[in-house]
Amino acid sequence: MTTEAFEAVELFVPLLTRELKLRPDQVRNALKLLTEDNTIPFIARYRKEVTGNLDELQIGTLHDRFQYLSELEARRAQILASVKEQEKLTPELEKALRAADSKQRLEDLYLPYKPKRRTRATLAKEQGLEPLALLLQTPDTTAEQAESWLAEFNATQETAMPAEQVWQGARDLLAEAISEDVGLRERLRAWLFKEGKVTAQVTPEHKEKPGKFQDYYNFEERAARIAPHRFLAIRRGEKEKVLRMSVQTSEDEALARLRKRWEQKLAPALKEQWEAVWRDAWVRLLLPSLETDVRVKLKQQADDTSIELFAQNLRQLLLQSPGGGRVVLGLDPAFRTGTKWAVIDGTGRLLVHGVIHPIPPKAKEDEAKQTLRKLIEDHGVEIVAVGNGTASREVHQFVRNWLKEAELAVQHLVVNESGASVYSASELARKEFPDLDLTRRSAISIARRYQDPLAEFVKIDPKSIGVGQYQHDVNQTRLKQSLDRTVESCVNFVGVDLNRASGPLLRYVSGITPTLAQRIVEHRDAQGPFATRQALLEVSGMGPKTFEQAAGFLRIPDSSEPLDASAVHPERYPLVQRIAADHEVSVSELLGNESVVARVDSAKYESDEAGAFTLQDILAELRKPGRDPRADHTTVEFDESVQELSDLKPGMQLNGIVTNVTHFGAFVDIGVHQDGLAHVSELSDRFVKDPLEAVALGQQVKAWVLEVDQERRRIALSLRSDPSTPKRPPSKSGKPKRGVQKNEKPEQATQRGEKTEHSEQKQVGRSERFEQKFRSGKPRTSDKRARPKSGKFTSEKRSDTPKATGDFQTDLAALMEKFNQN
Repeated sequence: MTTEAFEAVELFVPLLTRELKLRPDQVRNALKLLTEDNTIPFIARYRKEVTGNLDELQIGTLHDRFQYLSELEARRAQILASVKEQEKLTPELEKALRAADSKQRLEDLYLPYKPKRRTRATLAKEQGLEPLALLLQTPDTTAEQAESWLAEFNATQETAMPAEQVWQGARDLLAEAISEDVGLRERLRAWLFKEGKVTAQVTPEHKEKPGKFQDYYNFEERAARIAPHRFLAIRRGEKEKVLRMSVQTSEDEALARLRKRWEQKLAPALKEQWEAVWRDAWVRLLLPSLETDVRVKLKQQADDTSIELFAQNLRQLLLQSPGGGRVVLGLDPAFRTGTKWAVIDGTGRLLVHGVIHPIPPKAKEDEAKQTLRKLIEDHGVEIVAVGNGTASREVHQFVRNWLKEAELAVQHLVVNESGASVYSASELARKEFPDLDLTRRSAISIARRYQDPLAEFVKIDPKSIGVGQYQHDVNQTRLKQSLDRTVESCVNFVGVDLNRASGPLLRYVSGITPTLAQRIVEHRDAQGPFATRQALLEVSGMGPKTFEQAAGFLRIPDSSEPLDASAVHPERYPLVQRIAADHEVSVSELLGNESVVARVDSAKYESDEAGAFTLQDILAELRKPGRDPRADHTTVEFDESVQELSDLKPGMQLNGIVTNVTHFGAFVDIGVHQDGLAHVSELSDRFVKDPLEAVALGQQVKAWVLEVDQERRRIALSLRSDPSTPKRPPSKSGKPKRGVQKNEKPEQATQRGEKTEHSEQKQVGRSERFEQKFRSGKPRTSDKRARPKSGKFTSEKRSDTPKATGDFQTDLAALMEKFNQN
């Protein structure tokens, strides 16, 4: 660690200790490790003693804040140098600049000294009008004194200036001074954000053209309350020149605040001049600048919300249960062009591929059945995985019926095919399968997704998977950083089989770059599988530091070193060997031997480098070496009697799977070609503010049908145990209501709907109540939040999902309208 890096770390330790409520040594040691090019997964997993057991989230937060503060310090140094060069750096200004704790505060302080283009105030200053501006700031200045100064001023000019032009110059000087008042700017900015309204108006050329932004043609909502999705939608409309957006507030209130701030400097005799100064300062200088600041803040908040949601959904998708190394037949369904199929072995290697036509319009059922039987018999197919895209329900139904008819013990299921077409057209797919067309590659991807979703999804740009909202409108650099960190976290959490992993998967292993990942694959292809972890050091570019970062996350199941198949880091092999020797067993005999591991006294083996945290991890790994932390694979069976939207009736309870989680609620696939919406108020029996507290992407649920709109293809669902009962409002005290366990885990609450059993008698009764309650079309709660003046809501892409307004019917209409536009 360099002296410069050490000084930077020490500079920020006190602040970060307070902000993150950590011990100074935790902050200092974690930052030290980060500045020494250690990755977040490595630090969290293998340096727990050094950091005091900080997790990835805490280390990531430290990393981001350290980066921000480092940028702040660099900017502070630039500003100090600039002001000093201008010979305007007073002790008071220097103190203020050094105390500034945000980039915004720093820039506000620098504003009066920032080199700028020629302004009206600059011209007035060059004309020598500063004395008149000073007179305006002197409370006891009389009108006569001002007129006298003006006459004397003109007497010194070659050409006399009109009085109004002189007064205008003085007012320009004061208006600029007011606009650069740091304290005033901060207070007005906060007020504008709290009380100002974001407004949107349609541009004249689109006024008579209905479109996807028509719900914002005449819109306003308070800036402090506008939902992120709405702000981003309006911003997109503005970018496409359909809308004009502004942040508006009361001009009278703004001027009153200016008067209050500056009235002590007012020359009463010149009040008329001051009124003109205040209005000019607000309208011409302050409002445009502060409006930009508010919009930047709203954009940052919307980015934060959307990026966080995307990252959380992505993590849940990547960590879905793997099916394991079984022979899989992948089907990519289609109507007109037929269903493409591919069989892969337990390692994901392609065996055969082709196409069948099991459904109309070119149905060849007998031929399709013969093909499927031959594939199953010839290759020992154990799983049939059907992609969940177009024609999925029909093809899956065909497969289900035929397997039952043929009495074959082969499992079948539907697999998420999001982004499969993106992979099939990628350079990676072309390189791996140069002789296959896009659809055959998609079938292979679908089959592999059953075996290991993580290994397959990492081959696709996360933005193509479709589990976010407005991902193309948020800061792309920040989005990429967040998603890359999420993928990296998931890959290292699960671990990677070194001899089977693709280049795209290896690139996310701690310490491994894309270039090094490709070299590892090339070395493996040329030299054969890696015999041990140590053999990695033979790869060009794999130095000791990189090996240290990566080795613990790479697995070699058939290695001559038994610990290579586990998550135990090579640096701890001597410790495990010592434990084995002390208990008179070999390392191989120790692995998975619960009775021996249970007798290990961990305290006996603790040291400064390997303390209690590390010993705890090692013993857990010895009990279940190489364990996959992902949940066991399960499948969802849809109701065979419900195939189309017309089959749905209010009161039905159906199996479903969560396909997307938004701030608005959750979308659930119930097997009718159209996902239903479970509004945030219908996700749990308890009050839920954040949908991710109640459901997760890919989670299997029991969903009640509340309402079906055949014409607009909308389905309202509920995941509550009994949707007909009144909803429990949130506790004003913030404490859980009676009946909700204080320490209940989110995942326990989310499963409540699945665990609740309903008799046929209850279901019939509920169906009747649903018919009466939800077909009436009456909203169940009043919408107290702002809505578009037109009474309509936007229609956007399915990934551009909004945040709840609090009114179920309004939110449902908005969301379903969005998703049906696709």
